[in-house]
Amino acid sequence: MNNPLPGADPTGAEPRPRTPVIDVHTHAMPMPFLRELERRGLADLSRSAERVLNLDPALCGLAPGSPIPLAPEQHDMELRLASLAAMGVDHQVVAAPPFVFASESDDDELVMEVTRLANDALAEFAAGSGGRLSGLGTVPVGHPGAVAELTRCLDELGLAGATMGTFGGGRELDDPVNEDLWKALDARRCFTLLHPSRVSSRDRLADYHLVQLLGYPVETALATARLIFGGVLDRHDLVLCLAHGGGCVPAVGGRLDLGWRRKPVARVTDRAPSDYLRRLLYDTAVFDTRALGRLVEDMTAGHVLLGTDTPFDLVDHDPLETVRALGVDAAREAAILGGNAARLLGLRDSGDRAAPPLPTAAEGRTP
Repeated sequence: MNNPLPGADPTGAEPRPRTPVIDVHTHAMPMPFLRELERRGLADLSRSAERVLNLDPALCGLAPGSPIPLAPEQHDMELRLASLAAMGVDHQVVAAPPFVFASESDDDELVMEVTRLANDALAEFAAGSGGRLSGLGTVPVGHPGAVAELTRCLDELGLAGATMGTFGGGRELDDPVNEDLWKALDARRCFTLLHPSRVSSRDRLADYHLVQLLGYPVETALATARLIFGGVLDRHDLVLCLAHGGGCVPAVGGRLDLGWRRKPVARVTDRAPSDYLRRLLYDTAVFDTRALGRLVEDMTAGHVLLGTDTPFDLVDHDPLETVRALGVDAAREAAILGGNAARLLGLRDSGDRAAPPLPTAAEGRTP
């Protein structure tokens, strides 16, 4: 049974209408997908009993033999749903992890083949959840066929939105090759989770797990800066959510603004970079109450969505407490816990009630 949720009455009285708790940043690697990768020589499941997976470097971008955590919740539906109950979450939005994005591969055929396999498996996994999971289809940025795969995910597989890496096909996100993809995402008003999928200067990040701990937050900031300065966010009104609270980018908004004001080479947009940052969405997976509070203050509660990074080891195990520790009012708390996500993804709670209104216009531009 789920933990008490906003609006629940512990006395058993008729509950007040409340917002479902929705986690927008979770991952899954269904076993049929992993077994197919192994059959093709791209994965090694021999250590799965130890909760370890090895993937071909062409897929994961890591050094050969690098262990990737393989919690059983990645593929075991019974354990997955039990973990939702333990965390007090009503609904999870699941996506393939960046380890299968093949972000640094220039082999279009490999990237598209693995992407289609992942999307097919994820759609089947979500469909078997009894309505507790929604899936995000992976779109292979930087490669031909990205728009066609997005369309297939939304129209044929019934996935709720998209996820993408921060680099692909040897190209940055603002490269012209991605323009049709941005147009399609804009036209479809498609919720998209932007997840770091590579790092720069990998040799300097090789120790201490710094690829994920430091490289990923920096990578998100770099990709977001290119979307701003490259004019992508001028040309397209995207429903774009930055994983891990935007990584480093919220902290460097002032510096980007300073460069925009003082460096002619950076004065390529009509508005300061921080204005664009306030148009984007952010998850709560920052693992620090003060940092999350500042994110909500700067970007407004209407732009922050619950995210845990389940079921990897760098996960928020108590997301409800994370949000409640902010001490915001009930409307903003409900928006962060699920109201924003419910509206963006068209989800409703188990009583078929729509999400309550978002914070007022004084909170800033609603997503």
